[in-house]
Amino acid sequence: MSADLYLTIDIGTGSVRAALVDFSGNVLHIASREHEQIVPAFGWSEQRPEDWWNGVVHVVREAISFIDGAASRIAVVCACGQNHGTVLIDEAGTLTRSAAPLWNDKRTTGLVAAFEAKYRPEMYLAESGNPPATAWPAFKLQWLRDNDRRAYEAATTVLMPKDYVNFRLTGQRATDSTAASLSFMMNPTTTQWSQVMLNCLGIDPAKLPPIRLSGDVLGQINATAARETGLPEGLSVLVGGGDYPVALLGSGASRPGIGSDVTGTSSILTQMSERPILHPEICNIIATAGLWGNFVLLESGGDAMRWARRAFHRNAVSYAEISACAGEAPAGADGLFFLPYLGGERLGEHRNARAQFFGLTARHGLAHLHRAVMEGVAFAVTRHLHIMEQASGQRPKYIVASGGGAKASLWLRIKASAYGLPILVPHEPECGVIGCAAIAATATGQFSRLADALDAFVRYDEEIAPDATWAARYQAMQPVFERIYRHSQELYDSLDPLA
Repeated sequence: MSADLYLTIDIGTGSVRAALVDFSGNVLHIASREHEQIVPAFGWSEQRPEDWWNGVVHVVREAISFIDGAASRIAVVCACGQNHGTVLIDEAGTLTRSAAPLWNDKRTTGLVAAFEAKYRPEMYLAESGNPPATAWPAFKLQWLRDNDRRAYEAATTVLMPKDYVNFRLTGQRATDSTAASLSFMMNPTTTQWSQVMLNCLGIDPAKLPPIRLSGDVLGQINATAARETGLPEGLSVLVGGGDYPVALLGSGASRPGIGSDVTGTSSILTQMSERPILHPEICNIIATAGLWGNFVLLESGGDAMRWARRAFHRNAVSYAEISACAGEAPAGADGLFFLPYLGGERLGEHRNARAQFFGLTARHGLAHLHRAVMEGVAFAVTRHLHIMEQASGQRPKYIVASGGGAKASLWLRIKASAYGLPILVPHEPECGVIGCAAIAATATGQFSRLADALDAFVRYDEEIAPDATWAARYQAMQPVFERIYRHSQELYDSLDPLA
């Protein structure tokens, strides 16, 4: 039987997923398995790479069992995964540290502060393409070097989460340009590791893998992986990319002037452009299509909803029920604000920011609390939108929604009204799956250009316009939100010893 399927794998913060996609870009089946996020201390966040691999084995077997003979019909495998998770392996491929610090781990705050005190932006922005941030693997490697010397010295290669899964599949070690561009160690002009940055950071360049393109063939499924996953030995595996830039592709945010709201655990606002914006509050990533994504990230996007579900309901109700409850409160939640900085912030002077409700009165109930959480995320992202507009002098024509937040109708209406921009909703909300499939379709020759694959695979179900009444309400609340944010900053350092 000839190949007529693509297998995509997504190693997310909350779960691992595998999907079968046909040659028309239709998602035939998605299998998912959750994994644990370990929080040893406030601001720390880790996961076990072995859990990712066990999850991959489980979901791949489930996916290929959904269709008779699916394993023999797969043309190629393409994976994407969470960015920044820093995995150390030795010469034999064994983990030198059982847990990897994740993108939202902030134990590197002191290292970032020390770097900023020593170096000026005009030195590092041009060499790294980004401002310093606790998320970057560069600082995680510094922390591991200084605090887990045995693991650091024993490691011969540093990999990102999807790179580790690819290594388990093929035995090959590499990363891709999307992941490297968010490492704080890659020069945005040469798209190779920056010796200048490595010298400043004191990182051993021998531990860094080669940087390849997402559509390159990394290797083939080896015998061990074939036995574990049920995939045929010799099946090609692509280098793949970070889940965020791949989801950008799969949402159709692949041309200059288009904005994107990717709400998963975090909430990332992106504007596509032809070059990075070298600004101390804006990050830049190479998009797989050859463009740059200029972005600002809110670390608690969907995680704010997850927290509310756990804190208010002990996870006993669904997100649909929470949204329905929030819909019972009026726009603006009767003056109740929520600052969604549950995990602090990535950039700025106060990365140790805290979340809070402000304006709570006796008349507020559960519906107000839930609506305020959803609106608080929208206000925080709108603040980021204003930063992007001021730095670039441009405003997106529209926003494309993707990630889990693209499934939340009420939340999308709130965001469209807060942003003052229409939001397009892709037909397939699992945009990372579509992005991986488009990369696979181009790599195998189904399409000659990635843009053609995206035109064929990406479809939209609806356009959500701002609600005029809600927009007026949110426009009046936005300055108050930002004043609360600014005035709270002086308290964060006082809270640290109390946490």
